Amino acid sequence: MRLINFLIKLLPTKPVFAHCDIPCGIYDPKSAQLAAQTVLKMVNLINELEPSSDEPPFDERKRIISQISRLTRVKEDHAELCKKEILILWTDYFKAEHLQTFPELHDLVWKTTKLCSDNKRAVDEDKAQELEKAVDKIADIFAQTKK
Repeated sequence: MRLINFLIKLLPTKPVFAHCDIPCGIYDPKSAQLAAQTVLKMVNLINELEPSSDEPPFDERKRIISQISRLTRVKEDHAELCKKEILILWTDYFKAEHLQTFPELHDLVWKTTKLCSDNKRAVDEDKAQELEKAVDKIADIFAQTKK
């Protein structure tokens, strides 16, 4: 132990940073599913916004702009989270043997991550529903690989 401490003091050192997604092998698509559901919910809430007749026109515009801004931020954050979670499954969990069993998986993941980006850019209920369905398909394949 003394030798190690001596070497640590003698040798130049610098901070090292590392990131490890989940080395214990615990993977789950539920967070991606929840994120996709949140995207759809935010799109629906944005689309349901209506002016009220109780407020003066300028105050009403400020209220709606504020709500749209907040809902959009949550939508975009969750679309990015969904993409991150799908990519973690893709790069860390799925293996070559999964592609042999599910040859559509590569294209499905690619299209799903593109849908995440589409949902960050726009308020489109159809795209949000597509995202939710695509993530559910990935979750279904994930579940089948666990059997």
